[in-house]
Amino acid sequence: MHTLGPGIGGQSRDGIWLLDDDVSMLKALGRLMNSAGFIVEKFNDPATFLAKLQHAPCRVAVLDVWMPQMHGLEVQTRLRQESPGTRIIFMTGREDPSVRQTALDAGAFAFLTKPFDDENLVRLVQEAEEAAAP
Repeated sequence: MHTLGPGIGGQSRDGIWLLDDDVSMLKALGRLMNSAGFIVEKFNDPATFLAKLQHAPCRVAVLDVWMPQMHGLEVQTRLRQESPGTRIIFMTGREDPSVRQTALDAGAFAFLTKPFDDENLVRLVQEAEEAAAP
């Protein structure tokens, strides 16, 4: 699954990418972000997500930590190499303090444990987008 979500907003709202292997969570996140006025791209495969970097900028990445193909920390490492300006917000269903600390030490903008407050995620994406602005 790789779709361009509908939404309102201009160029400043582009470049927000969602990555989660759980398709239902991905759809829900897409709806939430679209309702907040963001234009997002949704990915359920880390390889497709990373390949897209060759063709488009990712300003803010919302990443699941635990995915079967490649975990979120590996995606973060690749993003740091290929798109160092991308702001990364992690989300996870399994709280692991060492994973949280590793992600934050490597420059993650935020780290959320599911279930999280929708308004908090929207606020963090807005803040991350502002921080990523040139």
